[in-house]
Amino acid sequence: MATKHVLDTHALVWYLEGNPRLGKAARAAIEEPDADLVLPIIALAEAAFIVERGRTAIPTVAALLQSVLADERIDVHPLTWDVFEQSLTLLTIPEMHDRLIVATALHLLEMGHAVTLLTADRVLATVQPALVIW
Repeated sequence: MATKHVLDTHALVWYLEGNPRLGKAARAAIEEPDADLVLPIIALAEAAFIVERGRTAIPTVAALLQSVLADERIDVHPLTWDVFEQSLTLLTIPEMHDRLIVATALHLLEMGHAVTLLTADRVLATVQPALVIW
């Protein structure tokens, strides 16, 4: 079974814009030709917000969405009841959207998948440090 790589918002945005702040290990995981990339819908929504505010080299939300939809390796993961319930246990993570990203990774892990979380966020890494790649 292939490892599912859960993308946080910065991993997605920095990969798409070619930003050197994307960690080498995260970039390598994303660039695998057969990578199984999981994009929580909340991370996509946050990325769209960042693009709208002009805080990225991605020119428009339409360009962001086109890039995501064009990459067949990316599975946009919905916000499900199970993910929501998992997020309620993550009280050490102060940001709601970050809780939902980590909850997506933990939910997939509980379903028996091999999972990594591609994030530079040290707060997220404290929940399951063994899952984090950057």
